[in-house]
Amino acid sequence: MTLPKLNKPFAMIREFHLADWFTLANAVCGTGALFSMMTYLQMNDVRHVFFACGLVLAALIFDVLDGRIARWRQKTSAMGRELDSLADVISFGVAPALIAYGCGMQGLYDRIILTGFVACGVSRLARYNVTAESLSGGENKVKYFEGTPIPTSLLLVMVMFVAAWQGALHESLWFGQVVIGGFTLHPLVLLFALSGSLMISRIRFPKL
Repeated sequence: MTLPKLNKPFAMIREFHLADWFTLANAVCGTGALFSMMTYLQMNDVRHVFFACGLVLAALIFDVLDGRIARWRQKTSAMGRELDSLADVISFGVAPALIAYGCGMQGLYDRIILTGFVACGVSRLARYNVTAESLSGGENKVKYFEGTPIPTSLLLVMVMFVAAWQGALHESLWFGQVVIGGFTLHPLVLLFALSGSLMISRIRFPKL
């Protein structure tokens, strides 16, 4: 009777490529942005909003670098692609939604739209993962995107950064608020509705 071969300690980590570590750094930055916004909600110190926005920007830098490193080293894997999608959900889906919530979009309609925005981002990434091979036309690089890539949510984060810089948060949020059926909607949240709709659209955008 032969004993099963024991796995080496940290076998999964040993299998990571260099690009995968940059992908994990993306996820770490996104998680840090979430903690920064929760700290802001506790302490009401606007600096934490700036930290959160800065961490999303850092996540984008790592997201760009991981792709470039993977192509440079010619080492890609299905695991790396899944890691990238999961990291992007945190950094460019959940984090922007929580930043918006923390900045004052806390009405019922706001929460529904922000939740929908995250769901659109998740759906966009799932669609990309199952169609990437066909979109690449047999080559290593995808030629175009269907729907806007989820990292474009950084534009929304920059909007919130400027709003925080100008003190336009909560009751002072740009465009104010409206009450519909007894529940609150901040019109600014419609930017997230637009972004989510573009992500799940079939509009083709060339990949640079």
